[in-house]
Amino acid sequence: MRSESMSEFIRQLEAAGELRRISVPVSTHLEITEIADRMIKENGPALLFEQNGTNFPLLINAFGSDRRMAMAFGVEDLVNVTTDLEHTMQVLEKAGSQGLISKIPLIPEVLRLSRRLPKKHKGRGRCQEVVMPKPDLTRLPVLTCWPGDGGPFITFPLVHTVDPETGKPNTGMYRMQVYDAVTAGMHWHLHKDGASHFRKYKAMGKRMPVTVTLGGDPILTYAATAPLPPFIDEMLMAGIIRKKGVKLVRSLTNDIWIPEGSDIVIEGYVDPEEALRMEGPFGDHTGFYSLADLYPVFHVTAITHRRDAVYPTTIVGIPPQEDLWLGKATGLIFRLPLRKAVAPELVDMQMPAEGVFHNMVLASVKASFPGVPQKVASALWGAGQMMFNKVMVLFPEPVNLDDPQKVLATIASSVDPARDLFFQKGPLDVLDHASGSFAFGGKMGVDATIARALPGATLPEQTDLDALLQLQGVVSVSGQAIRSGLPLMLIFVDKQTGTSVRELHRIISPRLLKNHIRFAAYMDATAATFSLSDCLWLMAGNIDPERDFLRADFDAGVVVAGFDGTRKTLENDGFTREWPNPVVMDASTIETVNRRWKEYRLGSDPGSPSLKYASYMTGYGAVAGRGLVTDPGSERE
Repeated sequence: MRSESMSEFIRQLEAAGELRRISVPVSTHLEITEIADRMIKENGPALLFEQNGTNFPLLINAFGSDRRMAMAFGVEDLVNVTTDLEHTMQVLEKAGSQGLISKIPLIPEVLRLSRRLPKKHKGRGRCQEVVMPKPDLTRLPVLTCWPGDGGPFITFPLVHTVDPETGKPNTGMYRMQVYDAVTAGMHWHLHKDGASHFRKYKAMGKRMPVTVTLGGDPILTYAATAPLPPFIDEMLMAGIIRKKGVKLVRSLTNDIWIPEGSDIVIEGYVDPEEALRMEGPFGDHTGFYSLADLYPVFHVTAITHRRDAVYPTTIVGIPPQEDLWLGKATGLIFRLPLRKAVAPELVDMQMPAEGVFHNMVLASVKASFPGVPQKVASALWGAGQMMFNKVMVLFPEPVNLDDPQKVLATIASSVDPARDLFFQKGPLDVLDHASGSFAFGGKMGVDATIARALPGATLPEQTDLDALLQLQGVVSVSGQAIRSGLPLMLIFVDKQTGTSVRELHRIISPRLLKNHIRFAAYMDATAATFSLSDCLWLMAGNIDPERDFLRADFDAGVVVAGFDGTRKTLENDGFTREWPNPVVMDASTIETVNRRWKEYRLGSDPGSPSLKYASYMTGYGAVAGRGLVTDPGSERE
């Protein structure tokens, strides 16, 4: 049974043992983040903070497990959602392509689907039961998530806007930095629909109405994150999943229709003629800070809420975080639309946590003719938000992408770097910090569909490992990837010695080839204690796949491929952009949570996840290293 409100969802989670209440006073400034980060990385429950300095209970990690995602969708397994969606899309496709007479048998199905359309209602809704006499964002329990953040951020907002040319509504999720009681930064990226609407209002010289909702039916929050095609809006998507149309009411001060059951509503506007304002930094889902930049200012005109309103929020940072499960649902649900629309050869798709959605994608394909992997990669790189992907690994149809051992074994036995890597340039997420140009850089495809029966990699003898450690700049080496079945040597270097990673790869490659090691990853020495999963996350974030590809050629067409996953600087690499630090909690907050842990009544303390990443920090704060000093807004439109 699915819930239709946040309060009902909380009751269901609690009854299922999926939620814990924290009844002692807890600060929204860093403390809640540190508690949640510990619990999320231990696959812990949803958390409801009842005393946070405001009148609104705060809910976090509500989506942070497969079971809770299924509960949000009202199903036993998310596969059931994909089955229903596939049928719905087939009906819509037939209704749009057949002649009038042929459509008659579809009338019952079309009528059934019409009940899933959004429905507008007159009068006020539950989300407008209480009107703040004087709107004040500081009365909400908005989190300051990480110590390098520019301030408190609303992290789960459903931002409702309307295209001024077509009248088509859009609901997106764009973080909002709270500046004061009535203004906030509106962080919509240049690729997003909200930004497109903003540009249109600017061209028309008109003020842009914006209404933000929080909470309500948990499906609404998911729908706002989903990469939908242009012809389906988020409220329709929610209705399709709910099997019942979303009830809408009109905003009090805007001509924008919003979900009637929302918990909190923040109404306002953005003036395109107003100067942009610095927003950020923010500890982002990449695991690094997104750095400060100029964004539009949102002005609040009204705040309303339900009498039983709950403030939903989330944190992002070094994976895994709660957004991992939202991404898993998206990968499962949107395989069919991608297959039908752009890549019929696509069988399955996964976005592993290490890739933070866009950095790494695994896809299986029906390779029925030569070039299918390259065809599918090119098609996906041109499909909506898949354009942000940096590394795509393509597998043959039988490989189960949910089985890490099968995935690694297929790469080990099939991928020949001389033949199976292909590169391209294209758009990147604006949060990508490794590309030399803002939102544009290299992409790499890896064809793992051809069974080559390549020899397995083995660990070098200790004498050979010792010889590697004698090379200038090499601090340590790790064979943990090889022990996991991946023909990859991890090499940790200190670039302050003047070491050229490219030259180092030329020297090291012959030694790796002796043990059939076909790949090398070069990382900063401060990452030497990281797990293999952490190293893959770091590598995927720190490379431009085309620029940082290192190739060493040998006789008979043999290639040893390397990737420079070190931090790039102006001094060592000619890198001119600012480089961010990883998202790590400060020592004072860690100590506070250690001391108070028993008060929270959350079981044994797993310890702070930030401790193992603190060594990778360069200095303190959001910026790790600076390139050329530039106008922060110069890279924006």
